[in-house]
Amino acid sequence: MTRLAGKFALITGAARGIGRAFAEAYIREGARVAIADIDLEKARATAAELGEGAIAISMDVTQQSSIESAVSETLAAFGGIDILINNAAIFTAAPIVEIAREDFDRTFDINVAGTLFTLQAVARHMIERGTGGKIINMASQAGRRGEPLVAVYCASKAAIISLTQSAGLNLIQHGINVNAISPGVVDGEHWDGVDAFFAKHENKPRGQKKKEVGDAVPFGRMGKAEDLCGMAVFLASDDANYVVGQTYNVDGGQWLS
Repeated sequence: MTRLAGKFALITGAARGIGRAFAEAYIREGARVAIADIDLEKARATAAELGEGAIAISMDVTQQSSIESAVSETLAAFGGIDILINNAAIFTAAPIVEIAREDFDRTFDINVAGTLFTLQAVARHMIERGTGGKIINMASQAGRRGEPLVAVYCASKAAIISLTQSAGLNLIQHGINVNAISPGVVDGEHWDGVDAFFAKHENKPRGQKKKEVGDAVPFGRMGKAEDLCGMAVFLASDDANYVVGQTYNVDGGQWLS
């Protein structure tokens, strides 16, 4: 299938993990993709592996100048941006009484401000171009509820769900659909750090938390990056033209809404 034939996409944090999986899926569907990442060397390696459908872009979503440069570089290479996925994010966790202001600021700077101002920069281009577009933000099941040890991350992802609603309502007048994907627990290299945190604070052996969360998923296992790609393709396609400001759970049944 080539549901995204002739489309140009910018994906932040795309050098590895979920972002890379999205890039692979988009290329299979006929799009060309800018692999934007703070790790330019890794982005270049990923783009080389994905082939002529991909280019590498240096991007630090905490720096406005870097956001603007990344958008400009993508436009210079492709001539337009039809799809944006705001995927770049970090995880953080701490008991409430141990949360550091610096950690809070960094998490919101990347997860929330990075999403907002990248969305803004791309939306301005889409409005000027006059052909609409699709913007997909990455939320999380953590944004649907609080968790005792994950207050800051949960709050940042709740902000993404709210931002998606507001941006969706504001930008649809320009033919720009803004929606979000809410994954559950997704296996990958980042889960080593998450597991280590819970091992420390819940006094569990390494690997136990990961097994517990996988066993608790109604589907029967943790998610994989590839499990999210169908929704990412759908929301970027013309099939989603009438979908506005929604956050879709892709989590194996963990959150029902």
